[in-house]
Amino acid sequence: MSERAPAPGGLALVEDLVNTLSVETGEDRLAARFGLSGPALAEAAELREALRGALQAHAGHPMPAEARETLNRLLAGAPLTLAVAADGSAALAPPPGDALLPRIAVAVADAVAAGTWSRLKACADADCRWAYYDRSPGGRGRWCTMAVCGSRAKMRTYRRSRA
Repeated sequence: MSERAPAPGGLALVEDLVNTLSVETGEDRLAARFGLSGPALAEAAELREALRGALQAHAGHPMPAEARETLNRLLAGAPLTLAVAADGSAALAPPPGDALLPRIAVAVADAVAAGTWSRLKACADADCRWAYYDRSPGGRGRWCTMAVCGSRAKMRTYRRSRA
């Protein structure tokens, strides 16, 4: 939906995961995008929707309790390690392999530490809910794109005021 630049750093992975489902059309690209099947696909879909709940909360909507509980449960089980670099710096790292959950956990932890986690939001348009990184100066963006979702919302408000 959006023509915005991807989120910075590891948040691009979170954004990519959430945006594998088009709420508007129902098209789901999760399995194809991440090469998942079976229980791993079911867990990733559950993670995706729980993350969407958190991103909606970043945009000012109440976070569904179920989304919060799901995120807490899934992320608590994510195996992480502390990796020390040659310069002595240390950072969280997922264990070797391509498991999605630990990579998402590291991306969220890094974004929290950098102060950027709350800027990853879900579009306020109920028919969209596309994930986007809010680069507005005040961090008060509401729509993934003003040209589509923002215009729709403003037109609905205008029509209600004229009725």
